Amino acid sequence: MAVTESGSFDPNIPNVARMYDYFLGGKDNFPADRAAGDQVLKIVPHIPVGVRENRAFLGRAVRFLAANGIRQFLDIGAGLPTQQNVHQVAESAAPSARTVYVDNDPQVLAHARALLSDSPNVRVLQGDLRNPREIIDHPELRGHLDLGRPVALLLLAIVHFVRADPKPIVEELMASLAPGSYLVLSHVCSDIQPEAVPGVEKIYQGASAGFTARPSSEIISLFDALELVEPGVVNLPEWRTDLVDFAPAFEGSPPYFLCGVARKP
Repeated sequence: MAVTESGSFDPNIPNVARMYDYFLGGKDNFPADRAAGDQVLKIVPHIPVGVRENRAFLGRAVRFLAANGIRQFLDIGAGLPTQQNVHQVAESAAPSARTVYVDNDPQVLAHARALLSDSPNVRVLQGDLRNPREIIDHPELRGHLDLGRPVALLLLAIVHFVRADPKPIVEELMASLAPGSYLVLSHVCSDIQPEAVPGVEKIYQGASAGFTARPSSEIISLFDALELVEPGVVNLPEWRTDLVDFAPAFEGSPPYFLCGVARKP
């Protein structure tokens, strides 16, 4: 989720989606993104490992959900398209799977629509996580997904770009989904390196979206009233390592990036 206050494209303002792409080693970024990214790396040099672990977790989680009968996926804050996106992983396990990507970044939307124009089971919508009702009520979403049947809601590396308390947002989204739906969430945790948080947050203040690391207790609370899948809320590389991944496991980073998958009863 990344956009300037005016909603316009500005290559001179660091953009959180393009910074993430830079951390992943991608090419869809500009000098301003790389400069801000380098500042972050001086404080937290293991971020590239973390973002790759996040992509690997996405693959394991989507395959787990597909194996458990989920055929509808809602990815909010999808970011710039890369390899092994949600719909690719889901459709490899279940060709009939349907995916909706949501983002509020004009560059993300343009890239995604161009790349996914020939994917009949995919829709790309403009929306902002901070306005969950607008996303759920979007006519194209409701035309593509059957909210009377289980949906996997994916909030990967996005909630820490919401400055306000995210719990009401997550609760409203999950309340709109049918029983048997799942929440898949990852979030940067402040427990391990609290001294690094102010510096990183200051850098993101000059970017397209602010950044808020949260303690593990607050991240775990986002799964309240849901049934956590084993092994619960853990560091990214610790979640279901028994599942075969499309990329090698990345290990050795501090447990600063937590994740979990939970089912709505």
